[in-house]
Amino acid sequence: MELLSQDVGSSVELNNVLMVADGDKVVTGQPTVKGAKVKATVMEQGRGKKVIVLKYKPKTRYSKKTGHRQQYTRLSIDKIIPGK
Repeated sequence: MELLSQDVGSSVELNNVLMVADGDKVVTGQPTVKGAKVKATVMEQGRGKKVIVLKYKPKTRYSKKTGHRQQYTRLSIDKIIPGK
């Protein structure tokens, strides 16, 4: 998940749930499932692998190389509360 402003070991409650599946029963939202929540614990804050971005224009001797590392939060899902 993208970087959250929570400390490692703290609990997080996610309210924007798009779909809940329990065996054969599947509930999809329009756009979200009302009343559905996910409780999770923050395990780690980190940075992903470096992605190289290269801009190049032929015949003009122009090239520019940059990199990007996306920050992320690793979550451990504790409980899924299905909605209506």
